[in-house]
Amino acid sequence: MHTPQGCGSLFDPDKELVAWLTLFHTPRFGPKTASKLLKRFDSATEILEFSHEISNEALRNALAQPNDEAINADLEWLVENESHHIIHFTHPDYPELLKHINDPPLVVFINGDPSTLVMPQIGIVGSRNPSATGLETAHDFALELAKSGLTITSGLAVGIDAAAHTGALHANAKTVAVIGSGLDNIYPAKNTRLAGRICQQGAVISEFSPGTTPIPANFPRRNRIISGLSVGVLVIEAARRSGSLITARLAAEQGREVFAIPGSIHNPLVRGNHRLLRDGACLVESTHDIVTELTSLLGSLVIPPKPKDHNASSGMTEPLMDYIDHDPVAIDTLISRSGLTAERVSAILSSLEIQGSIVALPGGRYCRS
Repeated sequence: MHTPQGCGSLFDPDKELVAWLTLFHTPRFGPKTASKLLKRFDSATEILEFSHEISNEALRNALAQPNDEAINADLEWLVENESHHIIHFTHPDYPELLKHINDPPLVVFINGDPSTLVMPQIGIVGSRNPSATGLETAHDFALELAKSGLTITSGLAVGIDAAAHTGALHANAKTVAVIGSGLDNIYPAKNTRLAGRICQQGAVISEFSPGTTPIPANFPRRNRIISGLSVGVLVIEAARRSGSLITARLAAEQGREVFAIPGSIHNPLVRGNHRLLRDGACLVESTHDIVTELTSLLGSLVIPPKPKDHNASSGMTEPLMDYIDHDPVAIDTLISRSGLTAERVSAILSSLEIQGSIVALPGGRYCRS
């Protein structure tokens, strides 16, 4: 096997890891090529040792000129911190679910606990510009699903992703963030602190080498890893054209369960959800719907939550609640419908908002939470 120059002077890394990094940094060497060659050779090390037997001349030439600089940079990052890990395609810790998607990453860079990746996971994705209700839903669903034994996996984006990760952290449970850049280039930068918390309580991972900057093309690629790691994907507030729909489509193609939360027909942020439901996604009204569906797959690994009685809130007994639905309604309309004075309506609305029974929206409108 060709050993990259300088590796021996720095440390004595695992030869198979070095071999996989060599393949990873070889132009146009992807999962399909790796799969084909692994049917002939027993390991990445053997592929390199007998690369002269490969019939493709361009590939032979590329393997004969490894990118030593890139390989050494990856290995230097690996030893910078004990929380840094690199697992390759044939590593025993490589997630089995991810290995069987159409184009699994050859290597995965990890900051955090690698064992998190083999735990049963549920992907939660959605809008980067969600409503207040969407953020609350993402947080609460992640919290309850995490308590049920599921690891929460998402993409660290602002909005639904960040709320889902935070919900898992609040449950003192594991969460995985899949990013579209190198692990030393957290994007968005505003979620750097959140990423640090995830590293302590799960893992932040990437298929891109440290030093890789975030570019638009990377993010659709990382979506296949979110779905590939997960047994199912929950979509919260996705518009008709949304990256979340890409994740849902990939999940369906990978044989994963797709879950979607419905919403108001007047809300453009859930039109993607309704499209998924028309296409056969599982309609979700509570975490119980998800866990019940997944229990048949995961058995005792998941603990079904007790269905909540959403009518138990004292706010639901308020007479004004009869006139407030999940579609936004103006305060003037509530005054007209209820026959109450403006002062009385305002007082009741304030009480219901404090209780969490309703959500105040721009323009003096309200809807049920």
